[in-house]
Amino acid sequence: MDAQDDHVWLRRYRPRASDLIGERVLVTLTGPGTDDPAGAVRDVLGEEDPLAARLLGGLAPRLGCPQVRPLLLHWATAVESRPGLRWMWEAKELLTEEAVEVIPDVLRELAAHRETAIRRSRAYSETVFLRKSTATTLRGVVWTCELIDEPWVVPLLGDVAVTTGTGIGGSGAHARSELLANAAIGVLARHGGLEVVAQLARVQAKARKKTILTAVNRTLAEVGERAGLSPEQLLERSVPTFGLGPDGTRTEQGLCLSLDGRITFEGRRTIPKSVDRELLAEFRATAKQLRKVLAAERFRIERALATERVWPWRDVCAYYLDHPVTGASARNLIWKVLDGPAGLPVRMDGEWELTDPAGRRVRPSPGTPVVLWHPLAHSAEEVRGWRDHLVANDLRQPFKQAFREVYLLTPAEERTRDHSRRFARHLLRYGQAKALLSERGWTGLSLGHWGWLYGSGVSEATKELPGGLTAHWDFHLDEDSIDRDGGGTVSICVSGDLHVTAEGRRVPLAEVPPLTLSEALRDADLAVGVTSTGLDPEGHGEYWQSYGFGELSETAEMRRDVLARLLPRLAIAGRCTLSGRFLRVEGDLRAYRIHLGSGNILMEPNDAYLCIVPGGGGDQVFLPFEEDGGMLSVILSKAFLLAADTAITDPSITRQLR
Repeated sequence: MDAQDDHVWLRRYRPRASDLIGERVLVTLTGPGTDDPAGAVRDVLGEEDPLAARLLGGLAPRLGCPQVRPLLLHWATAVESRPGLRWMWEAKELLTEEAVEVIPDVLRELAAHRETAIRRSRAYSETVFLRKSTATTLRGVVWTCELIDEPWVVPLLGDVAVTTGTGIGGSGAHARSELLANAAIGVLARHGGLEVVAQLARVQAKARKKTILTAVNRTLAEVGERAGLSPEQLLERSVPTFGLGPDGTRTEQGLCLSLDGRITFEGRRTIPKSVDRELLAEFRATAKQLRKVLAAERFRIERALATERVWPWRDVCAYYLDHPVTGASARNLIWKVLDGPAGLPVRMDGEWELTDPAGRRVRPSPGTPVVLWHPLAHSAEEVRGWRDHLVANDLRQPFKQAFREVYLLTPAEERTRDHSRRFARHLLRYGQAKALLSERGWTGLSLGHWGWLYGSGVSEATKELPGGLTAHWDFHLDEDSIDRDGGGTVSICVSGDLHVTAEGRRVPLAEVPPLTLSEALRDADLAVGVTSTGLDPEGHGEYWQSYGFGELSETAEMRRDVLARLLPRLAIAGRCTLSGRFLRVEGDLRAYRIHLGSGNILMEPNDAYLCIVPGGGGDQVFLPFEEDGGMLSVILSKAFLLAADTAITDPSITRQLR
């Protein structure tokens, strides 16, 4: 270790003064008489992580002033898992107006903070979110919010819980700081009231660490019990409206906030300087919260579809169709009377009705039980009718409903009885697959080349399913990628069997409710379809060849179904035909076959491979849903490009064509 490394080690591991001499002595030494407030702050926070450095750079004069410094030192003693009565009493005694003003600025910095790679020596670097000393002090800041009655407290604690409760990069089964996430959730729990529910829903939609989700669910259950509601009822009754009217907009003094978060002034995107700046700041803060709640609501409604939740019609009208935020998703979905007809919501004479593709209408009575329509339970003819109706009327659903993939038991799965190998033996980009599965509620996937003896070469992703069932999907390392990974990280993993258990025993797949099994397999298909190395534009090898041009999965078959409906509406319709696994495009220079699963391209007449790396643009084509992974959009953009192949100027492509 050279001198530079010695210096880094010393700065990282030296004890803080507060650890050595105690809080009370430190208060005396750095009391109001000191002329170096930044020095006092530096001793409490240190400078070992970027957030501490940023707080020192921007907020040190306010945190270290005589009115706040004693409370800052008290925050550094927040070493227990939850605040005791004495700790809270002392915080209340030390809380000043100046402290109340600086706390939201500290928490906004925390909510916006992300992990950073820090080089510790010439040969070693690490990814850091927060050092323990910084996290401990910030936990004290979070606890103190329990004493403050200001409108910013609940939404800002929600922001902190989402940031700290999600994993590195915003996803994964771990948390950036479980310590701070639990602190924020705990304060929200003790705050109580329906206003905390929307923030807890955001955490529920993003976090995947089991302990954090358990804390959220426990808090929702407690709040719901006090209100006499189930957690799901509580969530739907507490979605904020953000002041939006029935048309999904809020207008004030010429400013207009739209449901998608856009802010305009008298119809223009440019906001003049004469606009009330405080009102504009409020609109911008509201737009930020609105976008977060919209994503959480989409997640919540899709989960209800997958779990066959039943509502009375009056609740659907009140908390979904009439709600200015939730209604943006709910009004474009197909609802079904239990054991009765289905339809899209239409408002007639002030009441909601359901209308089917043939124009038949039904007005359910308030207590009529309804569910979200799922294609699994309906005939192929009815499913085709709904798909044609959506495309013909340019109706876009917030997620795949009419075009949702259905996964029925195959003969192979009937033979294996208690496990499926339908999505086994795929080479997946590990980090991307882990993030995607985490977003869809799977936890526990953890692979690493370090410690083979400790089982890091194999892992299992699990997901809690309705009815006390749990899905398990096996993964192991791709041994061929070990040398190129470096540093013990994993770049490629291999998928294995998928099975379902109940109370620790395997359940035959035929005994799993069909919709439950279908949704679990859909997650697996989505993970493969988005993260397979067979999608790599410049791939090679046997797996790349078999996946990139092989048989279509259910997701790819659905893509083919959508294209069959879209092609007649496109400007390039005369140049395109669907042929088996491919979309064939007739250019002026050549004809091309685009694989509907991978988007890979073969050129006729000799099936030469054409490498095109998807860009960020492309032709905008109406799609009847927001497709997971975006492969349909990629295929269409390639089709438009190749239909006009003589106009291509990119040398990396023209060189291959000619």
